Amino acid sequence: MFYSESGQDWHFFEPLITELLKQHGEQVTYITSDPADPGLAYDHTRYASLCIREGLFLIIHFQVLQARLLILTMMDLGNLQLKKSIYPVHYLYLFHSMGSTHMVDHANSYDAYDSLFCAGPHHVAELRRREELAGLQARHLFEYGHPRVEQLMRNRQAQDQSRQGNPQPVALLAPTWGEHCILNQCGEALVGVLLDAAIRVILRPHHHTMRLAPQVVERLLDRYADHPLFELVTQMGESDSLYRSDVLICDWSAMSIEYFLGLEKPVLFIDLPRRIRNPYWADWDIEPLESSIREQAGTVLAPDDLASAPSHIRALLQQREEWRERARAMRDLAVFNIGTSVALGAAEIARLAALASAGPEHEQHHG
Repeated sequence: MFYSESGQDWHFFEPLITELLKQHGEQVTYITSDPADPGLAYDHTRYASLCIREGLFLIIHFQVLQARLLILTMMDLGNLQLKKSIYPVHYLYLFHSMGSTHMVDHANSYDAYDSLFCAGPHHVAELRRREELAGLQARHLFEYGHPRVEQLMRNRQAQDQSRQGNPQPVALLAPTWGEHCILNQCGEALVGVLLDAAIRVILRPHHHTMRLAPQVVERLLDRYADHPLFELVTQMGESDSLYRSDVLICDWSAMSIEYFLGLEKPVLFIDLPRRIRNPYWADWDIEPLESSIREQAGTVLAPDDLASAPSHIRALLQQREEWRERARAMRDLAVFNIGTSVALGAAEIARLAALASAGPEHEQHHG
């Protein structure tokens, strides 16, 4: 069984579901809280889908769930209103981001899971360190990878060829959300500087910003919506804006990791305060990947120096081949199973489901 909070998670689930149905003969049930989730329209004889919106019925559903294996991208299982079932269920967390686990997320966000599909070695190191610090029993950490990076890699070359000969730089502004994100702190000023420098701007706000602080985006639209070089993209799952851009501008968004490793394009980081939900993250003695990648993926710009953003962008774009080489070298170290993650992940899900159906006495974890 899969559970999705939002239809934006479908592109993480769909490859695994397809592989489970076609290659492993599994029976799959898909539960979503989003009535617009594309997963509700997916059709297969061994596939069933159901929409249960957030609220009392979803809370009850989780508490009395009977399934061999439940796969989620939802953090904080058991910490908020959605609790683990009174029946034996094996809970599997699927990382939908390359970002680190111990700074932006709460210290206990992943404690309730039995298995976690890790995108890279940093996830394994951080989760093992959490177990050590909190005295937790070792979980099953599977070296999965990140199909999103693979997708970006597959489609990058054709998109790059289509942009050859276009001299006008295109910047994708895709920050994280919250009080200290770019849009809240300096979005209007930054967009204005870029447009004045004849740099096309594609604004891709985080879906939490659209939901929790829509006025921030509305102010930008009031000012720049009619500008010929300004564009707003609100669909988080889309990829076209990534391919059409030459450089990413962000703050502490983990999207910078996928952008750099998948598209081999540079990033301009606006140096705003870190997003921290775990005040004890330094106890891990592990630098978050969102931080360490900054030295490899581009340039860090102080928020009081926005006027120099256009010159930094043009300098970054003059070194395209260097960024490609850096991205390839880092990708080999930072991401598991490039090119084979879905096939390996589906096989592991099928194995775990078989063990769960056999009963707790037969469960064996590897990794």
